[in-house]
Amino acid sequence: MRLAVRVTPRGGRDAVEGWTVDDAGRAVLKVRVAAAPTDGSANAAVIALLAKALKRPKSSLRLVSGETARLKLIEAEGLDEAGLAAAFGPRPTA
Repeated sequence: MRLAVRVTPRGGRDAVEGWTVDDAGRAVLKVRVAAAPTDGSANAAVIALLAKALKRPKSSLRLVSGETARLKLIEAEGLDEAGLAAAFGPRPTA
């Protein structure tokens, strides 16, 4: 499964703030990180945060694009919408 991850720098603790679905029906996670999203350390923080929240090894997640952007595309091996719902709540309605 590919996830879009919208990264917002807010300082404090790293957290997943929820998820939504874009116009094409793809999952978009809203993530807050202490590091600036254009900093390479933000990429590591996002992967670590998602691995912990999804209860998956970091090696199952891969940054596909967005190395230095606020919107990143992550490939999550073996993840489906049921896994997202278990971690972050049911699919948001429009």
